Formats: sequence, structure tokens, C-alpha cells
Amino acid sequence: MLGPVLDGEVALGLRTAPSRVLFGPHVTHLADPRRPRALGPDHVAHYRARAAGGAGVVVTEVASVVAEDHPYEDAPLADLCSAGWSAVAEACRPYGTLVLAGLGHAGGQGSSAYTRGPLWAPSAVPDPASGEVPAVLPPSGIAAVVEGFASAAAAAVAAGCDGVEIGAGQHALLRQFLSGLTNLRDDAYGADRALLLEEVLGAVRRAVGADAVVGLRLTVDELAPWAGITPPVVRSVLSRVAPLVDLVVPVRGSALTVGATRPDGHTAPGFLRAACRDLRVEGVATVLAGSVVDVWLAASALAAGDADLVEMTRAQLADADLVAQVRAGASPRPCVLTNQQCRARDVRNPRISCTVAAPEVPERVVGRSAEPVLVVGAGPAGLEAARTLARGGCPVRVVERSSAVGGLLPLVAGLPGRERFARLVDWYVEELTASGVPISHGVAWSGVVFQPGGHADVGRQESTHDLATGRVVLATGGVDRPGRGTPIAAALRDGLPPGPVVIEDPVGDGAAVALAERLAGDGREVAIVAPGVLIGPGLARTGDLVDAQARLARAGVRRVTESSVTAFADGSVTVADVVTGAATSWPAAVLVDAGPRRAPPVPSRPGLIAVGDAVAPRTVAEAIREGRAAARELMA
Repeated sequence: MLGPVLDGEVALGLRTAPSRVLFGPHVTHLADPRRPRALGPDHVAHYRARAAGGAGVVVTEVASVVAEDHPYEDAPLADLCSAGWSAVAEACRPYGTLVLAGLGHAGGQGSSAYTRGPLWAPSAVPDPASGEVPAVLPPSGIAAVVEGFASAAAAAVAAGCDGVEIGAGQHALLRQFLSGLTNLRDDAYGADRALLLEEVLGAVRRAVGADAVVGLRLTVDELAPWAGITPPVVRSVLSRVAPLVDLVVPVRGSALTVGATRPDGHTAPGFLRAACRDLRVEGVATVLAGSVVDVWLAASALAAGDADLVEMTRAQLADADLVAQVRAGASPRPCVLTNQQCRARDVRNPRISCTVAAPEVPERVVGRSAEPVLVVGAGPAGLEAARTLARGGCPVRVVERSSAVGGLLPLVAGLPGRERFARLVDWYVEELTASGVPISHGVAWSGVVFQPGGHADVGRQESTHDLATGRVVLATGGVDRPGRGTPIAAALRDGLPPGPVVIEDPVGDGAAVALAERLAGDGREVAIVAPGVLIGPGLARTGDLVDAQARLARAGVRRVTESSVTAFADGSVTVADVVTGAATSWPAAVLVDAGPRRAPPVPSRPGLIAVGDAVAPRTVAEAIREGRAAARELMA
């Protein structure tokens, strides 16, 4: 039984958490624009949902402890967070969830765009991401940082929080002081790089007393053994600070390895388990973090004694009710580890979201007859629409032209780093089966004839549910655009003939990269042609851009940038430089078109709502969101 393992109480200092699952601190962009540096009502709702769903510990978004630290536009400021902390604590209290206020300072990994002043860091080492050179934090500034942590911690506890979590992880000034990569000082803080961390934790403990929980998020491996933080260094640090803290969350990575802290599906979940086990300190609760998104993995680590708690932040973004679902013997909505919507450190300031989740379903339809709804197409948009309708009490059935469900997801799941999409399809089938939703395959239905091209041809009537008058969610997917190459969907579905492959990628969303990786892994000769200066630029939003270039290089994939395919015939492809116009040709047996699909013709009438690729090319997140919205509209 997995439930009792996750569900067991755990002591944190003098307090007790009702379960062993922690919802960790993350950028949310949920702030009220009128008070951008405070925690607002949307923050409260965000944390309340996870507490109601069974989280034992909630750590709020990290608040800067001094005003000079303003790492992103709506980064919380501790001086403005007391009311928000109080509201979060009050909202989570009925569930017994412990609330810890996240506190930190981004140091040289911040931004001067908002304060118009210098960044402050241990040494004048440029940030690898921004290139900005910080100023050296003077002794007076160090004293202000220590006092800032202490006063913020006292304010959080006074506001009703059960304690605080001190940030010394990837985006943290305290990590920068610990690391030989960024601390080149010749004073006491350079001779003893752990000195500032010890001073901060000591000041915080004195400020909050023995009753409150003090947590520490600590980078244990910067993946830079020549000068960075390593596990042996961390063992020494933990032995010094253990009397001051109640729990430790080991994390990994630095500014040099941004993708390492929150990797995607290319990295096996639970990658910090061995480090967590080896760094345990008696009397200090240890939290296993690092892509812990599967209940079985979390339960295994807890049962083996490798950790006292598990951080399942992304899993609880996918399903806020994760612990409650486990308690009930149900399967939580699976996290697919894409980082597409949950990676919020982005210049676009996106609100925190999830690739596979959507806002909660409406109340069940009560006291009135619900007119049946037909969902045409069993891709992610159609599946989500059907599930929402069924949970809302509305009669629904699904028709799908193919013999399987999931649309393109089963094909996408065959690509590197995207295998978890198969779990999402299985989960939808389980949910619809439990709700009694019938799915008909390979049939004409409601005036819709399913064609091999994957689109709906309106014209035949073979059902009493008439497309012309009945309520319909049209989720038939897109159609391949005409061109000289093999559409990427067809390449995934039908495979490719032998010989060298060229993939033209005008979109850069990562699909072409994944296909190239798989083909190269099969021993194929592969080239990607893209119009920009990078291959797969959209992967920057998920944190995989740099790692993807390295994987392609290791696989031997030829990367042709700032270029466009101008001809493909007779076993040869011609590519022109988009800047100079110079043309180059080389042998190619196959040209794959990774461009976007097109929306099919859709009839316009009341009661029929098109969703997903039937509207325009959609990501999985957009398709699921539209499927949910269509269902809510039809039930309104």
C-alpha cells in the first residue's frame, strides 16, 4: 500500500506534518499587478489547493529579504508579505498542513533592471546566464543580509507561518558564498565559505525560537567539481549547521547548469536519491527532491529510509489532490516532465501552470436534464472534454476514427524524453472507463466520416445524434499541410524509408529535435535545417535548449542554421542560406516537414465547439485547456 507511506505523520522540530509530501517553493507570477511584490489572493488559492489535496508541508514562493534584491518583476519582498503569509497560513490551517515561508536573496543571479542599482554578490564574477557583473558585497551589506533574513523570519512566524525555509539552492546568494565558482574573496567569508550561511541560520534560529521550523534548501552538487560545491564539502557544512535546522532539502546545479535543478523527461526521476541518502544527518529531517513525480518512487524512498519527506512540487502542479487521490486508492493525473508550463523563470512572466492540468471541474449538474454531448476525436483535447463533461454529470460519448486513443500522443511518447505521455493516455482511459464514458473506434458518427487524413468530413448521417443540431465538441485534430516532404506526424506514424534524412524545422518547438535524436539513435544519417541561429529555440522555455544542442552533437546530427530548404528531388536536397542566399546540396532520401499542421474546415453553429488542433496548431497544454473550457461552456 502506497498511501500509508506517504500519509504518515512526520515530526519537523517541535511540529508535526500530516503527510510526508512537501510542495516546494517556485516562481508563480500569481501576484496582483497592483501589489506585484506581495503574496495575493491567487497565491492563497494556489497553496490552499495543495493543502486540501493532502500536502504535509507547503513552502511559499521565495521572498527577497532585502529590497535591493529584485530577481524578477513580481518577485515577493519579505517586507510586503506579512499579510499574504497570514492569509496562506490561515487557508492551510484546517488541513493541518505546515506552512513555511520561503526566504532568499538571488545575489548575482538577480537583475538590475528593476532597482537600477548594482547586483550584489560575493565576488565580481559575471553571471553565466545574463552576463551581468555584480558588485562585491561589502561587510555592511553582509550584515544587512543577515539582519534581513532574521527579521523576515520573525515576521513570517508572527504572521502565522509554522517556520521558514532558507534558500541556499541554485538561485541563491548563500550558495554563491559557499562556492569556489563565485566566492573569490580574500576576507573571512572567503577563507570560510560557509561562514555566512552559518551566521544567517544562527540569526534566523534566534529570531524564531525553538518552536518554529527552520528549513534549508541547499545545493549539494554544482556539477563543477573543479571549484564548485560537491557532496564532501556539503557534509562538512551540514555538520556545522545541523543544530540550527529541522529539515534539509538537497538540490543540485548552479548558474552554469540551469537545467540540472529542474530537468525534463530526459533525466530519470529521483536523481538525487543516492545523494539524499548519503547526506542524512541525525536529528534533521531530509527531503528527497529532484523530479519525484511518481507515487511509487516516493513511497520506495520513504520506505527504504532514504528520506523523511518527498518534495513532489511538479506532481502536485499536475494534480493538486495527489495525496488525497492516493488515500482514496485512485491514480493522480501524471506529470509528464516537459517543463512547458511549470518553468516560470521566463521573460514572458507566465503564470504557473501545468502541461497536463487545467482548472478544476464545475459542480455536477443537479436538478435539470443534461443534454448529451458527442466528443468527436480522442486526442488530448477530446479526452479532457469528455472527462470534464462526465465528472460534471453530463451524458457524453466519444468517437474516434482510429483504433487507439490519444491522438498524436502515443506517437510522441515514442520520442526521447517524451515517454511519459503514454502514461497520460493510460490515465485518461482509466478515468473515462471509471466514469462509464463509451469510446467508439473506426466508425462514422453524427454526420462525421473519419478519413485517413485525420480530419472530419461533414456530410453523412448515421446516427440519431445529428451534427447539425446536437451538442458537439469537435476535437478531430489538424490536417497535414501540403508540401514536398513527409509531414512529421506521418513520419512518426508510418516510419521512414531507408537513407539519409533531412528535417526542415520552421517552428523550433522541439519535435524535430526529438525525432532527430531517435533517428540518429537508430543509426540513421540525420540533418536538421532551421531558419534561425539555433536549433529548437522553443526549448529555451523548458530549460532544455543547451542540453538539446549537446545531445544532437553527441548523436552526430548535422545542424544547419539560418537556412531553408529550397528543393528536394531525385535523392538530393538543396538548402539556401537565408542571409546570403548561397545554396548547398547534399544527398537525402527523405525530407521531413516539421512545420505546423492546419486546422480542418469546421462548421459554425450554436452547440458545436471546435478545440485543439481543429482550431489551430496547439500544444498539449493548450489542447487540454480548450477541451476543459469547451466542456464548461456546454454545461454552463
